[in-house]
Amino acid sequence: MKKNIAYVLLFLALSIPLTVSASTKEENSDTVEAETEAQPEETNELESGNGWKTVLIAELGKSGKKVNMVLVEQKRHTDKTVYSNAISRLCQGEDEFCRVRFWSDARFIPERASLTAEQNKQLKADYLFNKTAGIRELRWSCGVDPNSQNCLP
Repeated sequence: MKKNIAYVLLFLALSIPLTVSASTKEENSDTVEAETEAQPEETNELESGNGWKTVLIAELGKSGKKVNMVLVEQKRHTDKTVYSNAISRLCQGEDEFCRVRFWSDARFIPERASLTAEQNKQLKADYLFNKTAGIRELRWSCGVDPNSQNCLP
């Protein structure tokens, strides 16, 4: 009799983890399917819905200073809060220098800090903070802010 009870307890002890494991796998497969279904919609959104993502960080010559090259969602390229959010996150903790450049078309984002005429023309905004030079400015493309006194060329 004691042997039977021991076998029953052993059987229960071994079968419970299998039951929990099976239900967890089912839940995980549901989650994976849900994520897979949601992916096509997310391809149009950048940086978890914030409207931007860093594509490249280029060094300015050999100065050690970096330029953040950022892609902004085309449909939100006139929303200044997207730019503000990116600047806040990318320049957080930068006490001396921070530069962020924005485009809404990835094919115009350069692979280095210098820009071609066409890349400069497609630039949506350019933020520069340089403590040594006493500069803190955000310049806009006239397509983003037509009323700006300081439009980019």
